Amino acid sequence: MHVITSTSDLSDTCSRLADGDFVTVDTEFMREQTFWPDLCLIQLANAREEVIVDPLADGIDLGPFYELMAKRDVVKVFHAARQDIEIVYSEAGLIPTPVFDTQVAAMVCGFGESVSYVNLVKKVTGRDLDKSSRFTDWSRRPLSEKQLTYALGDVTHLRDIYTYLRTELATTARASWLDEEMAELTDPATYESHPDNAWQRLKMRVKNRKALAVLMELAAWRERMAQTQDVPRGRILRDEALYDIANQLPTSTDQLSELRTLSEGFSRSQRAKDIVDAVRKGLDRDPKTVPPLPRNQPLSAEATAIIELLKVLLKAAAARHRVAPRLIAGSEDLERIASEAEPDVPALKGWRRQLFGEDALRLKRGELALTLSKGEVLAIATGSR
Repeated sequence: MHVITSTSDLSDTCSRLADGDFVTVDTEFMREQTFWPDLCLIQLANAREEVIVDPLADGIDLGPFYELMAKRDVVKVFHAARQDIEIVYSEAGLIPTPVFDTQVAAMVCGFGESVSYVNLVKKVTGRDLDKSSRFTDWSRRPLSEKQLTYALGDVTHLRDIYTYLRTELATTARASWLDEEMAELTDPATYESHPDNAWQRLKMRVKNRKALAVLMELAAWRERMAQTQDVPRGRILRDEALYDIANQLPTSTDQLSELRTLSEGFSRSQRAKDIVDAVRKGLDRDPKTVPPLPRNQPLSAEATAIIELLKVLLKAAAARHRVAPRLIAGSEDLERIASEAEPDVPALKGWRRQLFGEDALRLKRGELALTLSKGEVLAIATGSR
C-alpha cells in the first residue's frame, strides 16, 4: 500500500495520475468539533495505480493534488461528491472540474434514490465491502492497515463503477442529463458560506417580519463567530435559542436572562452583549430588505387532487424510464405545478420536462387522463383543449 507523506512523492504521483483520462477521488475528514472540515486523508486512483495521501504528514504541501483537481482533461470521479468538493473549495478555493458523481449517475441509470457506495459496489461488481472502519477517527495517527485498506477501497471499486456507469449513460444517451446535474455541483455558489445568507438554512419559526429581521441578524452574527472561531454553529448558540430571541426581541442583557433557552449566567457574557446589538440592528433594519414570511395556507381541494395525480404520473414516468423519481421532481415541484399558474421548477426544464414536466402540465390542464393497463399506469389524451 502506497501512503504518500512527502511533497515530492505527491508531485510525482499526481503527474502520473494526470496521464490518465480519469482519477477516482475520496476524502476522509473530521468536522464534529469544527466549522470547517479538517482534511485527514485523501485517496486517489486511476486505471493503473491507487494511493493514499496523508495531509497531516509533517511538511507536506498539497499543491500538486490541487493542481490535479484543476486539470480539465482529467475527469474527477467521486461518489456523493458534495462534501469532497466542499473541502477542496474551502482549502484551495477551486472546484474540481470536470466532475462525475457516481451517486447521481446511478440515479440517472435507474439504481434508485441516493444509492450508497456499498450497495452500488455490490450491484455493479458483486463484491461485499467491510464497513467496520467507517467510524474511524481519521485524525489519529498511526492508522492501522485495516483502516487504510478500508479507505483505499472507496476509490479502487469506484473505477469499475465509473466505467460501468459511463457505458450505461452512453448506451442510453443520457450523458447530457448528468451534465445538467454536474453544473450545480460544480458551481462555486453551492459552497460559498456568506454570513448574511445563514438565516436561509433555518426554519421560519418566527411570528412576523420584525422577528425575521432579527433572526437574519442573529444568524449572520452566529455564522461569523463560528467561522472565525472554527467551531460548530451550535457551540455559539443553538437554533432554539435563535428562534426564542427573535420572537422575544430582548433589547437588554437583563431581558436575555429571562429566556429559558439560554443558560444561567449567559446574560453576563460578552456574547449576550453581541446578541443584544444584533437584536437592535434587526429592529432597525429596512423592512424592504426583509422577505415576506411564507404563508402556510392550506392547498385547495383541486390542487391537492392534482398533486395526487402528479405523484402517480411521476412514479409511472420514473419506472418507464428507469430513473429515480426524486431526481425528476421533488414534493415542492409537484405542489408548485399543481398550485401555481407559471411554476419555475426544475421538473419543467431540460430532460425532466421531456420525461415528466410536459405531461404534468397537460394532466393539470385536463388534456391527459391516467389509466391502468396490464399493471402499468398509462397517460392517454383526453381530447380536451
